[in-house]
Amino acid sequence: MTKPEKGPQGRRRGRGARERILSASQQLFRAQGINSTGMDQLCAVAQVSKRTAYQHFPSKDDLVAEYLRRFDPEIMASVFDRTDLTPRERLLAVFQVPTSGTDELTPLCPYIAASVEIHDPQHPASQYARGYKLALAARLAATAREAGATHPEQLGEQLALLLDGASARTRVLNAESFPTAAAIAAVLIDNALPGTDPGRGNEKSAAE
Repeated sequence: MTKPEKGPQGRRRGRGARERILSASQQLFRAQGINSTGMDQLCAVAQVSKRTAYQHFPSKDDLVAEYLRRFDPEIMASVFDRTDLTPRERLLAVFQVPTSGTDELTPLCPYIAASVEIHDPQHPASQYARGYKLALAARLAATAREAGATHPEQLGEQLALLLDGASARTRVLNAESFPTAAAIAAVLIDNALPGTDPGRGNEKSAAE
C-alpha cells in the first residue's frame, strides 16, 4: 500500500491539497502580486510539495487562471439575481459589493491586477480577465434593459468603466472611492431611464 506523501512541514497531503494551493494563491497573489510570488513560497504556504502542486496545476499559468475563476464565477449573482430589488436598485447595489468586505480598503480588482502584471494578451489569465469584464458589462446592460434604459449597452459599459475606475482610484489613493462612484452611477442611471427624475439618484445617495 502506498503511503500518503508528506508536505514540506511533514503534514500529510490528502484531497485538500488543491484547495490549500488555491487558498495560498489567493492570499499571496493578492498581497504581493502574481509575478512576485514564486512556486516555492506558494508551496510552503500551502504545505504541499512542488510535485503535488504541478500534479494539480501543470503550470503557474494554469494556477493563475484558476485563481481568477474562483473570485466570481457567477458574475455577481449575489446582486444580479436578487429578486427583492428593482433593476435600478440592482445596478446601484453593484457599487456596494466592494465596500462590504472585511478589509479596511478593497484591494485592486484581481482581474485588473492580473492584466497589469501579465502583458501577454493570449495568457490564460489575460483571456479569462477579459472575458469576465465583458460578461460583467453584459450583465449590467441586461439589467439596464430590464430597468427600461434607452441605450442599455451604453449604460452597461459606462457603469463597468466606473466600477473599474473606482477600484483603481481606491488602490492608488488608499482612500475609498466607491461611494462617489455610486453617486455618479445614480445620475447616469436616472438620465438613461425615460420618465425618471434625474435628481432622485442624487437625493438618495446623499441620504445614504
